[in-house]
Amino acid sequence: MTANLKDLPQIEALLSQPNIAALSQGFSRAETRAALRNVIADLRAALLSTDPPAALPDFAGAGFAASVAQRITAARAPSLRPVINATGIIIHTNLGRARLAPQAIAALAAAGADASNLELDLETGKRGSRHAHVERLIRDLTGAEAAVVVNNCAAAVLLSLMATAGGRNVVASRGELIEIGGSFRLPDVIAQSGAQLREVGTTNKTRVADYANAIDDNTAVLLKSHTSNFRIVGFTAAPDRQALARLARERRVILMEDLGSGVLVDLTPFGLSDEPVVADVLKAGVDLVMFSGDKLLGGPQAGIIAGRQDIVAELKAHPLMRALRIDKLSLAALEATLRLYRAPHDPLQEVPVLRMLSAPQETVAARAAALAERLAAVGITDIGTEATSARVGGGTLPEQDLPSVALSLRLEGFTAEALSAALRRGRPPVIGRIAQDRLLLDLRSVEDDELPLIADAFAAILR
Repeated sequence: MTANLKDLPQIEALLSQPNIAALSQGFSRAETRAALRNVIADLRAALLSTDPPAALPDFAGAGFAASVAQRITAARAPSLRPVINATGIIIHTNLGRARLAPQAIAALAAAGADASNLELDLETGKRGSRHAHVERLIRDLTGAEAAVVVNNCAAAVLLSLMATAGGRNVVASRGELIEIGGSFRLPDVIAQSGAQLREVGTTNKTRVADYANAIDDNTAVLLKSHTSNFRIVGFTAAPDRQALARLARERRVILMEDLGSGVLVDLTPFGLSDEPVVADVLKAGVDLVMFSGDKLLGGPQAGIIAGRQDIVAELKAHPLMRALRIDKLSLAALEATLRLYRAPHDPLQEVPVLRMLSAPQETVAARAAALAERLAAVGITDIGTEATSARVGGGTLPEQDLPSVALSLRLEGFTAEALSAALRRGRPPVIGRIAQDRLLLDLRSVEDDELPLIADAFAAILR
C-alpha cells in the first residue's frame, strides 16, 4: 500500500503532462489544478480503503485527462437549475414557489436585456417612480386607493409597522402570532419595527371586546394575520373584519392585515375556501393589506402593500423603502403577471399556479396516462396509478387537499430512495416523493411539456 501511495504524482508534474496541459488552454490553470487535487485526493482515499489497493490510472493518458475535464465541467455547472416538480405540492418553497407565466418570463428577459424606463417618466422626461409601473394595476384589481411593492411579504410587514407604529403599540390576537418558514416570527418583526406588541384574547378565542379593551392613547395599529399555514379547529372564535374595521374607525387607529399569500380570484369553486380575496378584505374596511407575489398570485417574489392612500404615502417616503424596494426584473415579471388578471386574459388558464389548482381531475388523470405510456416505451415495466392528494403548498391552505393522480414506480436493482437520488442527478432533475418503498410522481404539479423530459430521465438511468 505504501508503494502505491508513493506512486501518486505531484500536482505540478501532472500539469506538465501534454494532455493535462491542454486542459489549461480550454479551462483555466487554477481550475485544472483544483480538479487534479480532488482527483488525487479521491485516489489516495481509495488506496487506503481497499484491499488489495485499487489500481492507479494512466496519468499520461487521454482517459485520465478526460476524467479531470469532467470534474471541471461539473464544477462549472450552474448551482441554481430548473427541476421538474412531481411532488404534488404546487407552490413548493424548496423548488422555487410559483412558476412564472411565459408573459412574465418575456417581460423579465426584456427588462434585463435592455435599458428601461424604470425610474423615468417618459411623458415629462423627469425622474419617475418604479412603483408607478404596477400601482394602477394593483388598485384596479383590489379596489385599493394606493399601493406600493417591496421585495417580499416579510419586508412589507416590517415596513408597514415601522412607518405607522414605531414607538407605539400594536394589538394582535394570540391566535394569530404566526411563525412561517425560516423562523420568521411575527412578534420578532413587531419588535424589530420598534413597536410594542400587546397580545389579546387566547390561542383559540379572541373577541372584538379584547381589541377594544387593549386600545389606549399609545395604540397605533390593530394587526390581523391570516393563519395561512395552520388551522385551529374546534372551540374557536374570532371577530370578523367588518367589526374590527368599525372599531378601528371609532378609536382612530389603523386596521392592518398580513394576508401572507393573498389571492386575487375566488378559489372556492375548486374546493379551496379558506383564502380570502384581497379585494374582499379591503372592501370589509381593512386599511392596509400585505400579501406575496410568488404564491397564489403566481408571480415573482414580491411584497405587495395596498390600502389607504395616506398610509401608502407614508410608506413610500420612509427611509427603509430604498433598502426593501423591488428590483427591475421582479417588477417587470410582476407587472406582466398582474396584466393576466385583466380581460381578455383568463388567469385560471394563463397563470401556471392557478391552472394547476383549477385543473379538472380528468386532465390530471390523462396526463398520468400519457406519462405511463412514455415510460413503458423506454422500458419501465413496473408502473402503477394511484389516486393521491396534492397540496397547494407555500404555507397556504393547510389541510385542504386537491384530488390528484400519481404514477407509482419501481425499477429493478433500485430501492425507492436510490431511484429518487438517480432522478435528482438527472438533466433536468426530477423530484418526486416516496411512499411504501415506491416512487410517486404526482401529475398535478407537472406540465404537459415536461412529460418527455421525465421519460428521458428514466431512459438515461436504464442506460
